[in-house]
Amino acid sequence: MELLAQWWDRIVAGFSRSQPPELTLTELLIILLAAAALSIPKATWRYFGLFSTVVHELGHAFAALMTGSRVTGIRLNFDHSGLTTSLGRPGWRTAWATFWGYPVPAVVGAVLVWAGCAGWAPAALSVGALVLLLSLLFIRNAGGVLILLGAVAVSTVLVVAVPAEFSGHAVVALGVALLVGSVRDLGKVVSVHARRRRDRGQSDAYLLYRSTGILTAVWLALFAVVIAGSLAWAWLVVSATGRLAISL
Repeated sequence: MELLAQWWDRIVAGFSRSQPPELTLTELLIILLAAAALSIPKATWRYFGLFSTVVHELGHAFAALMTGSRVTGIRLNFDHSGLTTSLGRPGWRTAWATFWGYPVPAVVGAVLVWAGCAGWAPAALSVGALVLLLSLLFIRNAGGVLILLGAVAVSTVLVVAVPAEFSGHAVVALGVALLVGSVRDLGKVVSVHARRRRDRGQSDAYLLYRSTGILTAVWLALFAVVIAGSLAWAWLVVSATGRLAISL
């Protein structure tokens, strides 16, 4: 109960602005190396990729809610696959919800970088913890519950254990990791369509093609545009803060 009370106090306290971090070039390089270490080797991606999958499926869910659809369930699997189901009118609404899977980790990553650099890191951690906790209501398989509980546990540690003065650094690092992970996932889905076409049946790009008639290459290109835009925005945010000291 004490830990729960402490967690809730930190959640509430997080909805305030803190001192923006002063990022040095050295720290940014370390963050990039750490993000690459999480997203590139299979051993680490096996675990961090599960969090990217959570963000991917929540992207589908929020996009469906934006169109007035009702989300009926989310399934998460340890092989990094997932499925979000919703009820609503077919047509553009289905395409909209289907599109916002692969690009969302990049968008969220860029938002986290902005929040960290703008002094809203504690708020980002609080919002993230609450979203992950509420998402448990929509999970429809045991593996998904375990995966999401792991994400909730990590978010709890970040909220409770990371001091406010270091939260900006932690949030920027998490954002960069999601950005790098989104590039890895994009490469994976492009590879499925280019080399393993027999596995494309559950690809978001192929499902979009089936529902709209627009070629999968177009959807893959749109995924890439959003991800590239997120990367560019994150870099502009870091550069525009004026706090990126050129020191090695």
